[in-house]
Amino acid sequence: MSKHYDVVVLGLGLGPLLAAALLSRRSWRVLVVGQGARPPTYTFEDVALSRRAFTLLFGSSPVWTRALGELAQSMTFRRKTRALSPMFQVLSDGLRLDVPPDLELFGAEIDRELFAQRRATDELYAELGRINGEADLAFEKDVTWPPGTFWERRETRRALSDVGIAKEPERDLLADFPSRHALRRIVFETGRHGSDATLLPSFALARVHGSFTRGVLSLSGGEAELTDFLIERVRAQGGEVRPQDRAVSIVQRGGKVRAVEIDGKVEPVGVGFLVSGGTLEELLRLAPTFPVPRKVADTFPELVAEEQRMAVTLVVREEAIPPPLGAEVFVLGESSRAELSVHVQRSPGPWPGTVTLACEALLSDATPRLSKAREAVVATLAAQLPFLERHVLLCDSPHDGRPLWDFRGGSRVDVDRVHLRQGGGALEAESMIPRYRVAGGELFGLGAEPLRAPLEGAFLCGKSVLPALGQEGELLAATSVARIITRTDGQKEKMRREMWSKVDIA
Repeated sequence: MSKHYDVVVLGLGLGPLLAAALLSRRSWRVLVVGQGARPPTYTFEDVALSRRAFTLLFGSSPVWTRALGELAQSMTFRRKTRALSPMFQVLSDGLRLDVPPDLELFGAEIDRELFAQRRATDELYAELGRINGEADLAFEKDVTWPPGTFWERRETRRALSDVGIAKEPERDLLADFPSRHALRRIVFETGRHGSDATLLPSFALARVHGSFTRGVLSLSGGEAELTDFLIERVRAQGGEVRPQDRAVSIVQRGGKVRAVEIDGKVEPVGVGFLVSGGTLEELLRLAPTFPVPRKVADTFPELVAEEQRMAVTLVVREEAIPPPLGAEVFVLGESSRAELSVHVQRSPGPWPGTVTLACEALLSDATPRLSKAREAVVATLAAQLPFLERHVLLCDSPHDGRPLWDFRGGSRVDVDRVHLRQGGGALEAESMIPRYRVAGGELFGLGAEPLRAPLEGAFLCGKSVLPALGQEGELLAATSVARIITRTDGQKEKMRREMWSKVDIA
């Protein structure tokens, strides 16, 4: 073997990169492999088109605050972000609701749009504030999420003991609202778009919706800027990042990770620990010679990709967009009209007088087929933004494999996807990001796949570990994996505890 690393990390997602940054900070020798991750955007004639939506929802999370403190980047990251106001908007038939960070302004919006339910709304958000305050105290604790061993379960359940709703996964937080009430749907749809699980326990719904209402932050460069920020932290602390490389197999002996084979490299890379941002199935696929014990396999939760996230980008003339339209908007379509619920992110367009709308729709068996989903997204927006369709200049989705639509000449021209290759686009339809239905999950419905893979020395810290909690679930998994690995070395564990003490003092 030509080289040996303490830890090899697979993937450029939030979880893998945060775990890599923390371990590098704690003096572990880390290699990050991109594993074929595509950047969040691709281009057509220098116009940026979106592969996926990204909203920074974890800015107020104590998990992120702790990590930034340990990385000594709290002030640097604060300078990179700005608070959105309104945090988001909702458009649907008969409803135009802004959700600003100011409580008085929010109360005025509720009076204007939902006056009949003002008292119930005040009580709901008071309850959500209490739940999220309890969750903050729980997530501040130095425990493992989700737990794997007896002692970890004891620590983690003790941390959750003061979060009463965590033990009531089926409790209806919106019991005071009619079944078709607008606010019930707003809470539900923000939960759907902010979470990676299709069935949300009441605690997860409160936490994810709370992440939209406790102060949404914006990075000017979006997901790419966050990725670059974390990669810079890994490299600044001596770690190595190879975004273009891909691990093709794991070398194991005696059921333990020994090395990783990198595509195109002659010799495998020696490794002490392996951390993956993918699913357990994807990890085990890299180690086909490892026989998973039946007794262990029977304990794995079942993940079913029940919904998929489809991205559609529209470039439109700005006269089609009402001036008050915010940066984050939820357009709630009517299922009776085969419309979708679409998360829209507004940003300046590529040319003067234009606006870019990066849209995300959640597709399932009950929604339009992929071959017609692009039209359904445009129709859903047009139902709330009159005259939108006549002002569309470009429209594309990387997920349906269809040509890009170019309306700049006055009529639609289909542009073959071969013309998008130079800008990073793919010829074929790209895979969508799944949302999972979890069967057999642990930790009151929050946990899904375990942190520890059955292959000794291999760990997971991606979306499949705590899918119900969305981005914060990735943060919890990443910090937990970093904690487990660090505790295998007494000297580095002592260093970690000293860093935590300094963060506490700060």
